Amino acid sequence: MARRIYCGIYLLLLISLSFAKVQGQEMVMVKKGSYVPLYGSADKKPVLVNSFFMDVYPVTNQEYLLFVKSNPNYSKSKIKRLFADKSYLNYWVSDFDYGQASPKSPVTNVSWHTAKKYCESKGKRLPTMDEWEYAAMADAKNMDARTRKSYNQYILKWYESPKTYNQEVGSTFKNYWGVYDLHGLVWEWTADFNSIFLSGESRKDKGNDDELFCGSASVNASDLMNYAAFMRYAFRGSMKAPYTGRNLGFRCVRDIK
Repeated sequence: MARRIYCGIYLLLLISLSFAKVQGQEMVMVKKGSYVPLYGSADKKPVLVNSFFMDVYPVTNQEYLLFVKSNPNYSKSKIKRLFADKSYLNYWVSDFDYGQASPKSPVTNVSWHTAKKYCESKGKRLPTMDEWEYAAMADAKNMDARTRKSYNQYILKWYESPKTYNQEVGSTFKNYWGVYDLHGLVWEWTADFNSIFLSGESRKDKGNDDELFCGSASVNASDLMNYAAFMRYAFRGSMKAPYTGRNLGFRCVRDIK
């Protein structure tokens, strides 16, 4: 009897570690592992990613509305241009009205600064590029689906599809980790957007522009056939931290304590 009780408690602990809910947004655990990033050392050395919790869905219009109501300095009329460009929340009709957009569609036209602030207000943070890419390399059944033709075709087809930001969160497949919409809905901000940008030809170049996203050049690319990933890096290379875009949203992650 005592053994059954102990096993039951242990099972509940395992469930609570793999599933969490923090201030309204459902989260799941992405377990520790390693992967070879598109951009890395010439010997394709794997990068270790520690376990973390990730939001199941991108942040929605409804969730972001609650944030700006609690943080009015981040409303569309009061945001400082230092933190977001003039397109910030431009599809909203007013500070506290997202108009015809669905409350369950991902919020877009948010900058890196404002996305970061939102996550911090929830006791979370933006994912690192490695965390995002590690979680996003999974399809519905495989932890790493990057070599699968169907996986890459799905992403490339999404890149060609217009206005997917109008869809509601959860519209795409649930991946191996239990996360939705990493591909197929909107592009997403990462915390270390400038982590591999090179402004010159040397790998030791110290003249990096700290406001820029990862560059789109193919220096140190580990897989020249990964066109879907190349397009993500190219997109990052075109932006700065205050930039906003109609197809650009975000989700949060949390460290495991």
